[in-house]
Amino acid sequence: MADFYDLLGVSRSASGDEIKKAYRKRARELHPDANPDNPEAEAQFKDLARAYQVLSDDQQRSRYDQFGEAGVGGRSGGAGSADDLFGGGLGDIFETFFGGGGGSPFGGGRQRGPAGPTRGQDVEVIADIDFVQAVFGDQIDVQLKLPVRCGTCDGSGAAQDTQPVTCSECGGSGQVQRVRQSLLGQMVTASPCTRCGGLGEVIASPCDTCRGEGRVTEDTTYKVDVPAGVDTGSTLRLTRRGAAGPRKGANGDLYVHLRVQPDERFDRDGDDLVTDVPISIAQAALGTSLTLETLDGDEDLVIPHGTQPGREFILRQRGVPHLQGRGRGDLIARVRVEVPTKLDDSEVALLTKFADARGERVGNGKDGIFSRIKSAFT
Repeated sequence: MADFYDLLGVSRSASGDEIKKAYRKRARELHPDANPDNPEAEAQFKDLARAYQVLSDDQQRSRYDQFGEAGVGGRSGGAGSADDLFGGGLGDIFETFFGGGGGSPFGGGRQRGPAGPTRGQDVEVIADIDFVQAVFGDQIDVQLKLPVRCGTCDGSGAAQDTQPVTCSECGGSGQVQRVRQSLLGQMVTASPCTRCGGLGEVIASPCDTCRGEGRVTEDTTYKVDVPAGVDTGSTLRLTRRGAAGPRKGANGDLYVHLRVQPDERFDRDGDDLVTDVPISIAQAALGTSLTLETLDGDEDLVIPHGTQPGREFILRQRGVPHLQGRGRGDLIARVRVEVPTKLDDSEVALLTKFADARGERVGNGKDGIFSRIKSAFT
């Protein structure tokens, strides 16, 4: 673990007020609520809290200055380690750290209370949408089965006309304190009460519907707004739409992973759309005008004479809307010249005459079909 003074960004001669001020600033930056799903920030936050715990206490600070971490119980296994400090989880970090009337750098101290109901689990679901919905956005229904708050007991878990009772094991605090001896004397640690699960209350008469859980599993439908421009792999987060927590615990989050169905007309290349435009050899050579289908309606497309296979015509702002900005991609119309595979005699004769005029050799040799047809006209 890094030096405690370095963690707080203060000198070894810093006053108590300077240490408290530095801690408040860094704690706001590293707090888990400000860095969701960031284990590194959570670990740094724990180290920061441990450093403040030591340096804000004159006796512990003196021992730390003389002996380092060994003088204040070390990093793990000893009293005051991060795991002891947070009871195995962050929860309400400031209440846990400064509970019992201690002075919190963020305001007046509070008595440590129950850990509170457990937050429900996050839920993930895959939603299939069609190509046009992904391009232009839409509102879709997402159906899933998940725990929701029990309507009979309103999530309390207690039967009608009854209430949860105070846990006799922890006296309603939700935590059990234990005293143990160490080289530095008696150390007090706290852990969630196993009888009430840290809630501070137990259910004497469980609700018949949810059996004291405070939640039941039901089929649920959510309407989800899909923004324009999403693609397969895009994920939408619906805050507090996940599983309900037990006994009035907060809901988790719902993560909707989108899967876009392919379209026969268009391929997607980022925010651009690509479509093939099949034309004949005559149309490529002589030019033509045709109707091109787009997601915004039909467009006139002029093919100039002498167009080569693979030539691309770009229709600006006819592609996919930019998900993180304004405007749209382009529609790329790529020419594909189709060579006929079946010809009747008159068509063969015309092509043979055309080849002769250009001095081109055609057919499969003197015994080929073109040669036989040519000889019939001479």
